[in-house]
Amino acid sequence: MRIVDVNELYSPSGGGVRTYIDRKIGIMADLGHELIVVAPGKETWVEERPGGGRIHYLAAPRLPLDDNYGLFWDRESVTAVLDHYDPDVVECCSPFRIPWIVGDWQGRAVKSFFMHNDNMAAYAQRWFEDFASHEAIERAFSWYTRYMARFLDKYDCVVTNGPALEKRLRARGLRIDAAMPLGIERSHFSPDLRDERLREALLAQCGLGPEGLLLLGLGRHHPEKRWPLIVDAVERAGAEAPVGMVLIGQGFETARITRRIAGSPHLRMFRPVYDRERLSRIMASCDALIHGSEAEPFGLVASEAMASGLPLIVPDTGGCAEVADPHASELYEARNPEACAAAILRLARRDRAMLRRAAVVAAASVRTDREHTVDLMNYYAAQVAAKRLRAA
Repeated sequence: MRIVDVNELYSPSGGGVRTYIDRKIGIMADLGHELIVVAPGKETWVEERPGGGRIHYLAAPRLPLDDNYGLFWDRESVTAVLDHYDPDVVECCSPFRIPWIVGDWQGRAVKSFFMHNDNMAAYAQRWFEDFASHEAIERAFSWYTRYMARFLDKYDCVVTNGPALEKRLRARGLRIDAAMPLGIERSHFSPDLRDERLREALLAQCGLGPEGLLLLGLGRHHPEKRWPLIVDAVERAGAEAPVGMVLIGQGFETARITRRIAGSPHLRMFRPVYDRERLSRIMASCDALIHGSEAEPFGLVASEAMASGLPLIVPDTGGCAEVADPHASELYEARNPEACAAAILRLARRDRAMLRRAAVVAAASVRTDREHTVDLMNYYAAQVAAKRLRAA
């Protein structure tokens, strides 16, 4: 099959969506399929990928607050590309002008809307949570749900990237046809990469000895990740037990977080580590991953940490909670720093050897990105066959 993914969330400097798509291009080529990503660019050009697949950048306006991303606006340029490639399946994933353009395109392809994120949770509920309950915010923004339902009617299938997003969207009354949980490139991550000397060195940078609990915070410095909540919780827990945290990442909140942790004796912040082998060693050498975002639709970083043999400390709702192994995780009430601090202390007081064994067992069950891609291709093949049968 040839699949064209018209994707405004793809950027060469992007995060989880870029990682997911770059891997899927190679996996699909290995499976005998072709993935062509149509992404907004600063100029129009085509990037061929070794082994098959490509990124076709179309010149498009940039987002005002993030120049790394753009929005499709010109209908003719998008439909011309779709006509040119004549795909078996066309995917779309962002909710602005582009789902209407793709939905109205008159090609033969199966049209799939693939849900990567939840804008209601990531933005509206976070912006207004100091003024109203999440339920009240949901009701106030029900117009957005009705707006989505109108363009989803133009698609043959609506797919989410996992059960967390499926549950949220179904609860709002949106149509969801399938949940296809994502996976990770598990070969890069392993409990065997644990390095006790590296662990002790990181603890020493946090001003702690080997008896300390070394937490890892990993991800973009974006408000939806709730790093200030995590910093608050680690400081609270650190008043009762030897707890340190290394925070790896950057973003437009970096300066704010830097000011927030200034003077904190057991917290250290580092720039992103792009060397995958080095990052995998760091992950495996920490004692637990801590995460703050309940809006996370799937939780790739949580899966990578689990594959590295790390226990999780994550909110009780969202994608991270869905993948967390109950024997090697501590959940806490979302958006509550006191509950997060209590979860840190619960994990700190557990038997380290038993916790480590449970985490190593959990690592073997983490879903791979190849498993995800195989399941998705099988689903699309059935959709294509059904549409052709109806046409006949």
